Amino acid sequence: MTMSHFQYRALQSDGALVEGRIEAGGRQEAFRQLEGIGLNPVKLSEARETRRETERPKRFALRRRKVPFRALENFTRQLSSLLTAGVPLSRSLSILHREASSPVAGEEWKKLHDLVIDGTSLADAMGRFPGTFSRVYRAMVRAGEMGGFLDVVLSQISDFQRREKELKSRIYSALLYPVILMIMTLGVLVYLLVFFIPRFQKIFIGFGASLPWITRAIVGMSAFLTKYGPFIAVLLAVAGLLIHKALQTEQGRRFWQKWLLQVPVIGPLSARLAMTRFCRMLGTLVASGVPLIAALRVARESIGNQTLTDAVIRSIERVQKGDSLAASLSECPSLFPGSVLEMISVAEETGRLDQELVRLAEVTEKDLDQQLRMAVSLAEPLMLFVMAAFIGTIFVGMVIPIFSIQDYIK
Repeated sequence: MTMSHFQYRALQSDGALVEGRIEAGGRQEAFRQLEGIGLNPVKLSEARETRRETERPKRFALRRRKVPFRALENFTRQLSSLLTAGVPLSRSLSILHREASSPVAGEEWKKLHDLVIDGTSLADAMGRFPGTFSRVYRAMVRAGEMGGFLDVVLSQISDFQRREKELKSRIYSALLYPVILMIMTLGVLVYLLVFFIPRFQKIFIGFGASLPWITRAIVGMSAFLTKYGPFIAVLLAVAGLLIHKALQTEQGRRFWQKWLLQVPVIGPLSARLAMTRFCRMLGTLVASGVPLIAALRVARESIGNQTLTDAVIRSIERVQKGDSLAASLSECPSLFPGSVLEMISVAEETGRLDQELVRLAEVTEKDLDQQLRMAVSLAEPLMLFVMAAFIGTIFVGMVIPIFSIQDYIK
């Protein structure tokens, strides 16, 4: 058997805290050894043997691979099934660690298992891996642990993940074609202005022709882009990097998300998407038995826009004071239209709040998908028209002088 070294912190019989290092074939054996010498383990972690393993350079941390979404989805579903079958949490995590399909996932599930064995709650253990477990995921797990229905919450998380994946897939597939058209338009324009126009310019200069204003504008734009194109590309790259860094800050994200809500078409679609996620999450948690205040605090994390989240936080404060949910949510009209508030109010009165919230999410999701398809169907001919207009303008501007060249030849 391969022996490993474990660093431990334990309590003696007199209550004194001691630290040390032991060698064992596994964690369970290490626990037995410590109990055999009269120690009550508080923390037990596997010790690293070499400095190279404990102090890896930061550049390797940047290259650390993330757990695939499919592996996380399988982990959530299988953990829910094991807990429903009555398997203890630590044993369930051990099984999932051994059966992990991805080496990266297997390593992370093992760390989760070790943290839970050491007495850490599952939500806190997941908090050590924010790149894998989102804030919404951890908040739902915490609610399930506190309420004693972790298996039910994990099953709901699995369904939520599947629906989110389907919705994002539909959005990406709908936006793919317009984005390709836009990239093609920019590529064709750059090619015409940088490589095609300069050749015609030499012909016009050779004949000494007087060029029309539209041709002079196109030639001037071509000369400017040819001369300063590299500097413009560098400036755009630097600006993109600075904007990316600014968006990593709290203030930058808030500004971007607030501005995004004011964009004519994108803003309303973003608000409807946030409402869909919020209603589905809240309805799922309430149906699972989570108290309304706790469910609201978890559901607000799923909105994804800090401006809207702040409005929901004010609504939660009103619910805590005794106001109804519908009246409290009227604080954020950009997220909840009047018709939605009326349906929530009726659902509260009839005791069907959880069912109505889930139904609202499903109806809004279908409506959102329809609106998105309509917006994309309008964007496609618009992009084609813009592409044809730019290329046509350049073509006409370069062809007009050719008809007057014959006069100069004569």
